[in-house]
Amino acid sequence: MIEWLDIYKVIEAMMPLYLALGLGYGSVKWWHKLSAEHCDAINRLNYFFVLPFFTFDFISQVNPYKMNYPFICGDLIAKAIIGFFLTLWANFYSKGNFSWSITTFSFCSLTNALVMGIPVMNAMSPQVGVDLVIQSLAIQFLIWSIIIQFMMELKNAKDEIMACEGANQDLEGNDNNNASKNTTPSLGSVMTIVWTKLSKNPNFYACFLGIMWSLVADRWHFVLPNIVKECISIMSKAGSGIGMFTIGVFVAMQQKVMAGGTGVIVFGLFLRFFIGPATMTIGSFVVGLHGNVLRASILQVILSPYSLSFLNHTEYIVIII
Repeated sequence: MIEWLDIYKVIEAMMPLYLALGLGYGSVKWWHKLSAEHCDAINRLNYFFVLPFFTFDFISQVNPYKMNYPFICGDLIAKAIIGFFLTLWANFYSKGNFSWSITTFSFCSLTNALVMGIPVMNAMSPQVGVDLVIQSLAIQFLIWSIIIQFMMELKNAKDEIMACEGANQDLEGNDNNNASKNTTPSLGSVMTIVWTKLSKNPNFYACFLGIMWSLVADRWHFVLPNIVKECISIMSKAGSGIGMFTIGVFVAMQQKVMAGGTGVIVFGLFLRFFIGPATMTIGSFVVGLHGNVLRASILQVILSPYSLSFLNHTEYIVIII
């Protein structure tokens, strides 16, 4: 049974996060303290300077030799189920949409574990929960963020080709350039674009270096020098606050808080609070998770959507619920 003390601990962990979000929203919407240029500068500060240190700080705490591999397999099964049905929907259903597939997968599968997951899970399940969130975050950065970025680049490539084909048609719809008929984005060209984008993404390097350091440190029992640890910590401590502030700024810059209408919001809540936990439950039962690990694995799926989606929205035109 959930006690009032447990509820208070969760509120205690979430209140500072939503205070930062509210300040970001109010700075743009109510008090008009930040212009569009200021908001872009804050996004860049968060993306290029704060989040990389925040990412490295937490990823380096992962012990790769003691990871919960059944949990990782269950998470993989859950995401595979969602990906399979979205692939069928996008390719074989008349109303299938590639942009909606990306949005739905992100909303069901990817969590705001870095910014919100650590404080909330620390309040609800201090030992097991935080370990699972950090492990899930490492896999999310190393695998799923790359897949999402690949899907976005594939969408952009297809849109560019359709635009070129439209430009090569006359007013009667006749194709003036026969060479454009067979133009399709190759897997190699899209992967080249993706890796070029990732090479400019400091969070990818931070996650990779964090994993490499944890492999070395946990194998040979190395410890970061205190001067290095403090340099990382001073930037990392700003991660949660700036991350939530950035989300508040993003929401405030939209014309409407619920841009898609009530129906889209209800659909988003259905994805987040039913489809995501349901698929994770299936994956957890398949690999035999139980007890606190099962509860923590389901809870971490319910956490808020992937915060980097709000940052990527400025570069990729996708649907953000």
